[in-house]
Amino acid sequence: MTVALIDYGAGNLHSVHNALKAAGAADVAVTADPEVVAKADRIVLPGVGAFGACASGLRAISGMVEALDQRVIADGMPFLGVCVGMQLLAKTGEELGTHPGLGWLDGTVRQLPANGVRVPHMGWNDVVPLAPHPLIQPGEAYFLHSFAYAGEAVLATTTHGGPVTAAIGRDNFAGVQFHPEKSQRYGLALLERFLRWRP
Repeated sequence: MTVALIDYGAGNLHSVHNALKAAGAADVAVTADPEVVAKADRIVLPGVGAFGACASGLRAISGMVEALDQRVIADGMPFLGVCVGMQLLAKTGEELGTHPGLGWLDGTVRQLPANGVRVPHMGWNDVVPLAPHPLIQPGEAYFLHSFAYAGEAVLATTTHGGPVTAAIGRDNFAGVQFHPEKSQRYGLALLERFLRWRP
């Protein structure tokens, strides 16, 4: 089983790669090659930084968005987005202007309101599932973000001056706002479930 970890200049690749290996992935391909993605059995899209820069970086790789659409949406391969990689599943992001995402879900990524709390939201916080899901379990995970998803297909929330989306997804794809690679036992368990997932 090959896990494609997409390298588009905007992810914490080393830590995510190590976490996937620790979770039991035997073959992790760190790749910017759409042909590798087109043949992968699992796909992970990390993301660190601004929504627009990440979306532009992904689209700058010729054929990558098309390979993702084909492999995930058409072929049904399991997919996990992490942090901004999760946010890119939305139609649009409003960080430093309005930018198009992948549009797999009808949602928008907007700045977190202060509401008497510090922004960015940084540190450990509870993940509260809204309904049963094979990947998302209750627990405590590590967050670091200033923008959050609002829209359809929310799988779990956390609280930071009010409810904040912690996980989204539908069918064979999911995304988490927190960092599994920094979430110790909880994060490794999530990645283990992802590697076993048969949606």
